[in-house]
Amino acid sequence: MAHAAPRQTPSGYEVPRYITLKFAKVNARAGPGDDHKLLFVYRKRGLPLQVIAETSEWRRVCDQDGQVAWIHKRVTDGRRAVINTSRSPAPLLASPKAGSETAALLNVRAMAELDQCKKGWCRINTDGAKGWVREGSLWGTATRPQCR
Repeated sequence: MAHAAPRQTPSGYEVPRYITLKFAKVNARAGPGDDHKLLFVYRKRGLPLQVIAETSEWRRVCDQDGQVAWIHKRVTDGRRAVINTSRSPAPLLASPKAGSETAALLNVRAMAELDQCKKGWCRINTDGAKGWVREGSLWGTATRPQCR
């Protein structure tokens, strides 16, 4: 089976990819430009978003709720973060295996810094606590586009 070649983008980075918000207030627009309608305002610094398209100055992003909008590249950061999308707090385990000791809990819809993912587990950091969480309970790790 042949793999598709990475798409050429203005930034040189692959699309889709994840970024985070650099500021606590970011305007989300209907199109790539300040002259486009303001759809809503993101109000969470560090919020993970998936870039699904881009121009040289603007990024079309998707959030965990399925909203799609354009934001300026200057408000983005390349750091990675995730959100617990499970219906209960996610245990942060001491090692990436079921039954491992629980180091802490990641509350529902809480954000955490993403360190790495491997074999269905992701190592995260949140408020000084570090641990491994099942990848399926986190938003911000999927390689396929999350919104259209």
